[in-house]
Amino acid sequence: MTQNEKLAGDTPAVAAFDYIVVGAGSAGCAVAARLAEDAGVTVALLEAGPSDHHFSVWTPVALAAVVPKAGPRNYAYRSVPQPGLNGRRSYQPRGRGLGGSSSINGMVYIRGHRKDYDTWAQLGCQGWGYEDVLPYFRRSETNHALDDRHHGKDGPLHVNELRTPNPFSARFIEAAMQAGIPFNRDFNGAEQDGAGYYQVTQRNGERWNSARAYLHHGDANDGTFSGGRRNLTVWTDTQVQRIVFEGRRAVGVSITRAGVTQVLRARREVIVSGGAFNSPQLLLASGIGPAAHLRDLGIDVVHDLPGVGENLQDHLDIAVCHQVPSPQLFGYSLRGAAKMLGQWRQYRRDRTGMFSSNLAEAGAFLRSRRELAEPDLQFHFVPGLSSTHTGMRRRDLKHGFTGLACLLRPESRGHVRLNSADTRDAPLIDPRFLSAESDMAGMVACFRLMRRILAQPALASAQGRELLTEEIGPGDGDEAAIRAYVRRHADSVFHAIGTCKMGVDAMAVVDPSLRVHGVEGLRVVDASIMPTLIGGNTNAPAMMIGEKAADLIRSGA
Repeated sequence: MTQNEKLAGDTPAVAAFDYIVVGAGSAGCAVAARLAEDAGVTVALLEAGPSDHHFSVWTPVALAAVVPKAGPRNYAYRSVPQPGLNGRRSYQPRGRGLGGSSSINGMVYIRGHRKDYDTWAQLGCQGWGYEDVLPYFRRSETNHALDDRHHGKDGPLHVNELRTPNPFSARFIEAAMQAGIPFNRDFNGAEQDGAGYYQVTQRNGERWNSARAYLHHGDANDGTFSGGRRNLTVWTDTQVQRIVFEGRRAVGVSITRAGVTQVLRARREVIVSGGAFNSPQLLLASGIGPAAHLRDLGIDVVHDLPGVGENLQDHLDIAVCHQVPSPQLFGYSLRGAAKMLGQWRQYRRDRTGMFSSNLAEAGAFLRSRRELAEPDLQFHFVPGLSSTHTGMRRRDLKHGFTGLACLLRPESRGHVRLNSADTRDAPLIDPRFLSAESDMAGMVACFRLMRRILAQPALASAQGRELLTEEIGPGDGDEAAIRAYVRRHADSVFHAIGTCKMGVDAMAVVDPSLRVHGVEGLRVVDASIMPTLIGGNTNAPAMMIGEKAADLIRSGA
């Protein structure tokens, strides 16, 4: 008798549901809420973290305090040492609590390039081409500024333009245009190329995370859940230890809640929505994955599935920072503190001002070479200095701005492994950044093009001082020095995907219906199923995956 069968037989079930969704993040909230629209089924949504009813979630600029450190709403993972980053451990914040990473992210609403999804279809993921997924992007969205075939007007996710953009964000867009980059109002429209403001997942100047979109009553942020649906049960502070199997069929999950271990039964399916790190971790801890790795940790093998935890992809970011003595920019100073006190009063009064900023206010998509079929670089402009990508202590962050640049489709591939069989322990995360030499060439292009934009008159007139780059030299700089700078300072932009990849090849974990290969009653629904990294931020695509998964499940696919 296996460990799972002992657990199923010896631990009494406290409840049974038709569907159990593990993880209340961007995809988990979407798939759970959509499944619960069928009054004839029962759905349980389980989340290890707390409620999202907290000012640090709703207040957009509070992400600056939540993202850099571990806390009740941030796992704050670290990778294993990265040879490509001079042995540094990459910082990997991840949301913990209702809304998952949509409760701590930069709120940037980006879907990626249409070619990304057409590539998935070409890889054998039928039904995942751009025209296939566009209806689910539209269904999820209420866009308050744009109205065309690319956008929705009656979805649960509110998408808006920033209420009070920083004046320096406008200067960045002007500088990009001075560098020959066209203005683009809608990165999710017909064309992605260009520079402009990012649209954000906000409503009335507050963060609109996936929990607020799919779980809460209307505008409520008091912890009540959607539509009064009695068939949707949401449990926070609930750690899922493993998936329970009878033979090769998933029949429930073992949980720890309030110090008590129990089993919840799933009459139809278990749906894993833990994200690129925690979904493979739960599969591995439950006996689904590379057999040798599982046996090394004393885990009974339910199914030898070598792709679990493989194919990890992420966007590596490099920062170009300018110190500028202007209180219009975020930073630590007496003048700045006095200004922020007034800004806090303004935000409390009418939800405008600097506290409504998502920090990554503006950006650009561009091609490092003209012959490319789509943009291969993405820029984010932050009207403040970044400690995450510079190593500077927070108290040393004077007023300034940061240009962040990432390579959209890196060739480096990493993996996720277990540190132990206990899902409360952080997994071993190895992105293997810069293990593909072509990625370093891309990062050099990122640095040079960002520097070129920031040197244009619209920003150069601010008389700022570039930080940390003395050895590189002016203009395009010395390439060897740029490479050294990348290895010292580059880090993740927090877009990890791919560790339970969808596909039909030997390393695929789920099929195009998101069912886990080799077992029954089990699916993975989150960004971990992406076979390749999309050209942009990953939050909106994760919600799209949740929306589409609900239709696949309801149709019996």
